[in-house]
Formats: sequence, C-alpha cells, structure tokens
Amino acid sequence: MRDALEQAQRALDLGEVPVGAVVVQEGRIVGMGFNQPIAGNDPTSHGEIVALRAAARTLGNYRLTGSTLYVTVEPCLMCAGAMVHARIGTLVYGASEPKSGVAHSVMRAFDHPSLNHRVEVVSGVLEDDCSRIIKKFFKEKR
Repeated sequence: MRDALEQAQRALDLGEVPVGAVVVQEGRIVGMGFNQPIAGNDPTSHGEIVALRAAARTLGNYRLTGSTLYVTVEPCLMCAGAMVHARIGTLVYGASEPKSGVAHSVMRAFDHPSLNHRVEVVSGVLEDDCSRIIKKFFKEKR
C-alpha cells in the first residue's frame, strides 16, 4: 500500500485527484498507476485502470488471475468492472469512498450474483494515510 501511496502523491503533484494503485503478482509489483484523466484527457485513466493496463503489458496477458490490486481509495464502478474482467484475485484498499465507492460504501458490486468472477476485498489498510492525502487535495481545492 505504501507504493500505492507514492503513486497517489504523483497524482497530487500533477493536480489530479490523488489515487494510486499497484498490482502485485507472486510477491512482485507488475503494474503501477495513478489518476491522470485530466492530463490524458481520458475519463478512464483512473489509477486502478492505469495499473491494470501496466500489469497486463508486463505479463503479456489481460487476465491477471491471482493478482492483488492495492489502491488508496475504494474503487468506483468502472474500476470494479475492470478488476472483474482482469480476474483480479484480491482488492486491498485504504480509504472508503462514501460517494462512489462500490466495494462497500455505495453498493457491494463484487457480490453481484450475475458476475462470473469473485474478487476478495480487504479494506482499511493504511486507512489514515490514504484518507489524509485525499482529504488534503479536496481541502486545498475548496
């Protein structure tokens, strides 16, 4: 999660919403990313998506079976869908997102009975650190 926080700091430094993510497989980081929709003019460039894309390139396969995705903030519905399609084994996130988080906050998207893949979810890892960086960003924006 500390590596994901470093990615979030990179987003913050660029004026993006500070969300960072890393994909780990067999104990090594295979993909990293941070939010960059503003810089890339791409609404899909959330940290999770960027990290999944990087991991798929590294592994030469869009299926990331058995991988763990660490992200600083609870994912949105788009990112949850990408995790299911990538066959992520475990999602680990830090801070809850009460407005758009779909692992636990707004809905439990990973529990939907029609999904053909289940993602294990672990929440609250380095929650204070993850909350601090996102709160700092929004406090400075207001």
